[in-house]
Amino acid sequence: MSDEISPARKLGFGCLRLPHVGEDRAKIDMPAFERMADEFIDRGFTYFDTAWMYHEHMSERAVGQAVVARHPRDSFTIATKMPLSELREKGADKAEQTAIFEEQLRRLGTDHVDYYLAHNVNVNNYEVAKRLDTFEFVAEQKRAGRVRWMGLSFHDTADMLEQVLTDHPEVDFVQLQINWLDWSSPTIQSGKCYEVAKAHGKPVVVMEPIKGGTLANLPKQAAFELSRVAPGSTPAELAIRYAASLDDVMCVLSGMSTPEQLDENTCFMGSFEPIAEAQRGAFVRAARAMRAEQAIPCTSCRYCTRGCPKHIDIPTYFAAYNAYKRGQGAGHEQMYYRQMVRRHPGPADCVKCGRCETACPQHIFVRDMLAEVDKVLGATA
Repeated sequence: MSDEISPARKLGFGCLRLPHVGEDRAKIDMPAFERMADEFIDRGFTYFDTAWMYHEHMSERAVGQAVVARHPRDSFTIATKMPLSELREKGADKAEQTAIFEEQLRRLGTDHVDYYLAHNVNVNNYEVAKRLDTFEFVAEQKRAGRVRWMGLSFHDTADMLEQVLTDHPEVDFVQLQINWLDWSSPTIQSGKCYEVAKAHGKPVVVMEPIKGGTLANLPKQAAFELSRVAPGSTPAELAIRYAASLDDVMCVLSGMSTPEQLDENTCFMGSFEPIAEAQRGAFVRAARAMRAEQAIPCTSCRYCTRGCPKHIDIPTYFAAYNAYKRGQGAGHEQMYYRQMVRRHPGPADCVKCGRCETACPQHIFVRDMLAEVDKVLGATA
């Protein structure tokens, strides 16, 4: 791993789940984010990860306002991404790709991006990247000094990653979904993808180390397995340390929404201690316990909602279903579900277009699961 490309500390500030005002994710709570960004930088951390569409296209602007406009440019680094999914949906041309990059620099208020990624590379979006010569476009920006390092964020099989990295050895780093639950997953293939990146000599940035909060609030048996080998550590801490302990990981992103989350993460990552080899068996046992209870593996990334023609709030309905299946709320999820579908589009409104499934990084059969949610939560109690 190159020392030059690696940030000073392994924790990155993921700007997908920033504090926001009320239910509108586009209304970012800027005073709160500014305080959190200040604390993050003051504690010696540097890596801020954002993207074109995060927070309804407001995340890059927020990073520009809270970070770029208020701190010396050499005190932080920024990662953002070319939105391949959006370009695919629009049937966009190369001119629009260029326009997006120029707008990103304007939103961020900077003349360069430290880490620039092709976003959500998978079998479908890779065809878009080839049609638009996305990797060559980023390479051109790198030669011009407007990008320092070229990467890709990836959501597909290890075989697909092998193809992409073989086609594009010029890529500097890879962003992968890695956590202890998905390490052996036959769909996410965290472990296999990590090994491919390692074989190609690519440093890894980790996304979803806590799987959208799933690994911060564990079922009883999974929590017991981890508490036996790491008493006093929270599940969120253990999840981040698990990913950060891998040899070729240069940075682990955490989508921090509150000052408390930021304080916890920066404290244990400021004096980082790797997961010991003797502790790793507990994660295997915890994963086994989690899979026995897990219903829908949704991380609430909300990629599925942007293209939904019926504007169905898919992650919220999935969260209600998961809570119901875990037995939480003593059946109240059915009541809340019925109240929601009276006011908002619901699973029964799905027209089965499949856009959600194309966008889902977790490879969930969204249409089938929406039907299941409506069947279970919409049933007469």
